[in-house]
Amino acid sequence: MQFASINGVTLHYQLIGAPEGKPILVFANSLGTDLRIWRDVILRLVGDFAVVTYDMRGHGLSDLGTPPYSINDHVDDLAGLLDYLEVKSAVICGLSVGGLVAQGLYAARPDLVRALILCDTAHKIGTAETWAARIAAVERDGIASIADSIFRLWFTPAFHAQRREELAGYRNMLVRQPTDGYTGTCAALSGADFTAAAGRIAVPTICIVGDQDGSTPPDLVLQLAKLIPRSRYEVIKDAAHIPCVEQPEALSAVMRAFIDEFQLGEKS
Repeated sequence: MQFASINGVTLHYQLIGAPEGKPILVFANSLGTDLRIWRDVILRLVGDFAVVTYDMRGHGLSDLGTPPYSINDHVDDLAGLLDYLEVKSAVICGLSVGGLVAQGLYAARPDLVRALILCDTAHKIGTAETWAARIAAVERDGIASIADSIFRLWFTPAFHAQRREELAGYRNMLVRQPTDGYTGTCAALSGADFTAAAGRIAVPTICIVGDQDGSTPPDLVLQLAKLIPRSRYEVIKDAAHIPCVEQPEALSAVMRAFIDEFQLGEKS
């Protein structure tokens, strides 16, 4: 395991090298998960790319820091980690809040971003009222109290019916997360709005969504794609909010096609 002190917070990360000249892919996790959600995608891409993935503060094995967070706290953590690893001009892939962090990273540190892969995310997710209600429910009754409703948004009915062991494992990932880390990131989501910034994105970008996503539905992700000049839009069939878990082969294929289209597999 690999750890680094960034902005006074110890972050758990994983760096997987590649032959000289290969581009770097960076993965950012969603609310209530950690870097393990990317495993089956990384297995399909490793060797052709160097890979960086990490647990956001308040998630996985990373420190809690001082919640509640702003989205800039998460952005600064990723920027600091990439500086620590001496990474420049990477392809940034973020899921849900990770996609907001990716957008924020481009706005704050465009030198770090060669392209964006925005999965199941938006320019703004939810409202202050919906996030306040989520925070209140978790503070009152714990993450487990909302797990069933969250999982109906995260995974398709087929996943629930056919992959029950995996479902139980991902439920453990969610409910064992520190409550303050979860609600702290809910606060960051509540205040995050990249509606104006999206129109200034000038690197190759693709917006990807599961066709059954209940958290950031296809129409919402399409709105983001329309805000970003010349961005691509792709729907993953038979997936909900976390296609890297549910349909990793399809997601990896979409990522490779995007990378090939813009020749991102060649060192800039």
